Amino acid sequence: MEGVDKDEWIKAMNLELESMYFNLVWDLVDQPDGIKPIGCKWIYKRKRGADGKVQTFKARLVAKGYTQVEEVDYEETFSLVAMLKSIRIFLSITAYFDYETWQMDVKTAFFNGNLEETIYM
Repeated sequence: MEGVDKDEWIKAMNLELESMYFNLVWDLVDQPDGIKPIGCKWIYKRKRGADGKVQTFKARLVAKGYTQVEEVDYEETFSLVAMLKSIRIFLSITAYFDYETWQMDVKTAFFNGNLEETIYM
């Protein structure tokens, strides 16, 4: 890795790996015969404040799921996201009752999901 922000990116990558380790995201195992592991890559993002200055450097280790073949590597796909209609209903109720709404980000929310199948990466 090269560049002026090299040290910041290395820190961000280490934080991601620590978070994965702490959340028991994976187990190190021997590769079974006949199994082709999914590759992985790093995704980098600079998060900026209202003033436009970089506040944090984010690094995410992601699987190259796009290399998988349907009916060979997987049978179905699923992503848990809120429907727009549900969000609108929720916001309507909070506005009607004059409730305060808060937004928060759970940094490791994706790590806490359960997979039914074994993924080799």
